[in-house]
Amino acid sequence: MSEHVNKNSVLHDDLPFSYRLMKPANDSGECLFVLHGSGVDETTLAPLARQIAPRAVLVAARGRIRQEDGFRWFERITPTSFEQSSIRAETAAFARFATEAAQRHGLDLSRSTFLGYSNGANLVSTLMLLHPGLVRQAALLRAMPVLDDAPATDLAGTRVLIIAGAADQTYGPFAPALATLLSERGSEVDARIVASGHEFGDADAAIARQWLAGSAPAARSALPSPGAEG
Repeated sequence: MSEHVNKNSVLHDDLPFSYRLMKPANDSGECLFVLHGSGVDETTLAPLARQIAPRAVLVAARGRIRQEDGFRWFERITPTSFEQSSIRAETAAFARFATEAAQRHGLDLSRSTFLGYSNGANLVSTLMLLHPGLVRQAALLRAMPVLDDAPATDLAGTRVLIIAGAADQTYGPFAPALATLLSERGSEVDARIVASGHEFGDADAAIARQWLAGSAPAARSALPSPGAEG
């Protein structure tokens, strides 16, 4: 058992992004690529991912841009404005990383879900738009559109969960635009709102777990309307 735990705690540096590969003893064959928020590292979102999919293999990656004591996925100009060349360069690098990680560890990308929170969720959405076909299923927590010029990508066959926080004054107002952006390109979007700010918690885990199982309740909460201060 200790050997199993030790393997899960190893930080791998053999691919474009540092990452931890966390395999439960009775893994189901599913995989979650886990992308943290800004200013932290790959360990912070793993407990939520484990709540959502207890038997999935987790690939918890670390952003490459330094921010205070942690990391982020691409450079920002303001809290809601981002450096476009950085977005495209880091997204392309992550596309290579996901493909190589799947090959190296025998993971099936067609059965993988990309779970992102805040800055990590924003990278997942750009991954969908700039590298179509790689992400088939994504759960985006506290996300917003970040590309100034989003391509008219065909996202038919992809499935996306977007969860916004009712009291998230910075990102919440932008969540409906992201839902529209992805659905207009053909993605099946399930947009929710939870009684929360920008932080994530058990309510997110419960919704994502049901959605991942394909048994989300029929009643869907609407996303907040644009216009709040952000």
